[in-house]
Amino acid sequence: MSEFKEAVEAMMNEKGMTRELVLETIEQTLKATFKNKYKTDENAVVTFADDLSSFDLSARRTVVDDDDYDGNFLEIPLSEALEITDEAEVGDELLIPIDPRTFNRSSVQTGKQKATSRIREIQKEELYSEFRGKVGEIINGYVQAIHENGDIMVDLGKTSGYLPRKNQSPRETYQKNDKIRCYVESVKPDEKNDKNIRVLLSRAHEDFIKKLFYLNVPELSAKEPGLEIKSIVREAGYRTKVAVWPIKSDVDAVGTCVGLKGARIQAVMNEIDGERIDVVRWDPNPLEYIANALSPAKVEKIYVTDYDKKMAVAIVDPGQLSLAIGKQGLNVRLVNRMCDWIVDVKTQEDFESMDIFEQARNAAEAAFDIPEEAEAQNEEPVIEYTSDTEDGIPLADLPLDKEIIRKLEIHDILTVEEFLEYSDEELADLGDISTEEVETINKVIRENIDIVEDEEAVEEAGFVCPNCGHPIEEGMTECPNCHIGLSFEAADDDQE
Repeated sequence: MSEFKEAVEAMMNEKGMTRELVLETIEQTLKATFKNKYKTDENAVVTFADDLSSFDLSARRTVVDDDDYDGNFLEIPLSEALEITDEAEVGDELLIPIDPRTFNRSSVQTGKQKATSRIREIQKEELYSEFRGKVGEIINGYVQAIHENGDIMVDLGKTSGYLPRKNQSPRETYQKNDKIRCYVESVKPDEKNDKNIRVLLSRAHEDFIKKLFYLNVPELSAKEPGLEIKSIVREAGYRTKVAVWPIKSDVDAVGTCVGLKGARIQAVMNEIDGERIDVVRWDPNPLEYIANALSPAKVEKIYVTDYDKKMAVAIVDPGQLSLAIGKQGLNVRLVNRMCDWIVDVKTQEDFESMDIFEQARNAAEAAFDIPEEAEAQNEEPVIEYTSDTEDGIPLADLPLDKEIIRKLEIHDILTVEEFLEYSDEELADLGDISTEEVETINKVIRENIDIVEDEEAVEEAGFVCPNCGHPIEEGMTECPNCHIGLSFEAADDDQE
């Protein structure tokens, strides 16, 4: 093996550079040396043997008439060109070999400096490209140094990462050489050292929690995921709330994230030194979502006090008040961020003493609310429904199985009104709602809602169901609403 090939391979191994980058560096070094001697590298030509056994350095020079030659190294007088080849003519270009051993010490030193600078630049570019691809991911490292202000330098192998105190959890402490996992927040050129890069790390970022869930819950990272994370809010070191939603119909989103006997959620909590994590079900209904987000507290009612400004009051039992608010208001503060609503938590007694109580009741924006008449009689609530109701009655407010509600939501059937617009045949065509489930939904609607029909529609139909009052037509054998059997008796001619 030639000395030159050995030198190329040694540089590839020691510097971790590709063959192309090594040859590029050698070429630039030779050109820098060439330029130092000849004051230009415009006509320098470097070629390498295919097997890297050797290289050639040449000067490309244009043949000019002797009288026109002014000493420019880009040109060569015709008389000198004829000494090289007797076929030379004015205007020809000749490659004149240059022996690098003829370069003086100053030129060689310039070339070495150029090579060193280029190697550092290449390494920085490769390092930046490598770690730029890790932004948004979790990376492993070791605590390299801990500054007096609490900032930590992390050894990442090829470079160091910076974990500032503000990006750490207040419940965690570290010692030098401790193994540490961090979220790569950003990668930028180092402003203080242009030969290095700055890798900013975090253990307090919400996405750090998200990535930990992806590592511990395979259903999130599968090719066809069964669920998704809708939102994460966090007060690092104290509490995190994660809202999840099933993509597949047979997936329990919350249960999947928690895992059997809490194994999955415990693995995530262990990584963040036991920080509390609440996994809640996301819901398209903002009031249902607020109630879920206030977990572990149980919400009795929610009143919307200003829909435009997204302001609501959650009513809880006095024994649940401190749990709903959380220590120093942390739980409700996280709920506000997660749901993008301004939520106040009160007991029923405290809320009734507020000026907005009557206004909220009159606005009819309550969820989970039982009318006083039904409550006093210990009866199931009855919600009045009319066909011209603007907002509609959420199906989620009815005592229906959550799996049935979830199936309806997939088809954008969120209210009683929307459900009643479908015929039994149309519901069957949806594919994932059984006949038994349709009957169950109709039964629950009949038991919980007084349906006030459009009088004009009733008059036009001429007949109404004796059981539910739904318009029917002569000849029907079954009510399209409650499905009770029907029969029409022929009119007595003598009575007409």
